[in-house]
Amino acid sequence: MSDREDRPRWYALRTRSRHEKQVRDWLAKKEIERLLPSLVRISQWKDRKKAIELPLFPGYCFAQLLWKDRLSVLKVPGVVQIVGSGHRPEPIPDEEIKSLQQLMGSTLTYDAHPYLQEGMAVQVIRGPLQGAQGILLRKQKHYRLVISVHLIRQAAAVEIDAADVVPY
Repeated sequence: MSDREDRPRWYALRTRSRHEKQVRDWLAKKEIERLLPSLVRISQWKDRKKAIELPLFPGYCFAQLLWKDRLSVLKVPGVVQIVGSGHRPEPIPDEEIKSLQQLMGSTLTYDAHPYLQEGMAVQVIRGPLQGAQGILLRKQKHYRLVISVHLIRQAAAVEIDAADVVPY
């Protein structure tokens, strides 16, 4: 039996525009492990301000599933496709999902960041993101850790002390 069939793997689901939360909620109803990285923004109208939850990676939601169960996921309203290269869906490495989950579970402030292929690959050795892997960038006098999901060419960035990371 191939690796594709014997254990649940994480996949990126491309969604219809502004359907990420609906896809997440449908996956929950089907008891499928899901991940929708999000952030909170304050929206200002003329008469009030409101905190709204926005997807960190617009147009994408993540689901952990067995390969044989992919058709039930494709039938979820709002799902356009399972992302892959060419015409084949491709699983996302567990380390990338784990790093995103650590970021979301931390109290650190994070934001979307342009996808980067170049830069120093690092692993965090201490602090709330210990074990997370990403790319270290310098922005003015501060360092930022960029955690990328390569398959969908999306990333998130958080300020970090450069002393807390080592090359890997």
